[in-house]
Amino acid sequence: MKYTIRGKNLEVTEALRDYVQKRLGRLEKYFEAPPTSDVTVTLSVVRDSQNVEVTIPLTGGILRAEVKGGDMYASIDLVTEKLERQIRKLKTKANRKIREMGGMRTFKEDPKLPDMHDEDEQFELVRTKRFTLKPMNVEEAILQMNMVGHNFFVFSNSESAEEVNVVYKRNDGTYGLIEPAN
Repeated sequence: MKYTIRGKNLEVTEALRDYVQKRLGRLEKYFEAPPTSDVTVTLSVVRDSQNVEVTIPLTGGILRAEVKGGDMYASIDLVTEKLERQIRKLKTKANRKIREMGGMRTFKEDPKLPDMHDEDEQFELVRTKRFTLKPMNVEEAILQMNMVGHNFFVFSNSESAEEVNVVYKRNDGTYGLIEPAN
């Protein structure tokens, strides 16, 4: 895997870079062939919090994990464990589909890992809401979101031919916008 490691409010030392590559390198054993796209790692310090964010683009999906902690090295360990759990879950689902339909494998079979059957896993939908999307701009949508006290808001964007968009509040207190790709 190729790594893009950057620091925010932090100088990425050679020791830190080596540690990230060593820890995340453990994930390669789960793949038939390591991902060819860049693994993006962002190390940041915000107040007393040591944050590690890792994004691994895969064919047909993305693996992403973020950990905030008191120690950078411990945060790197925790984010690696989080990604391992995600990969195991994906591996189980992907390999099951492959067995059912046949096709190219992405993840290696690992006899040491328990076969994590998610057949009992159900996604329980407990509520469905329907509402009319009022055309508004992004600033209006953020105001509406804050007024209702939610951390996201779905709206019809009057600035982009009334496409359905979503504004959301990020962990750092800023806002994000999700819009459809054309």
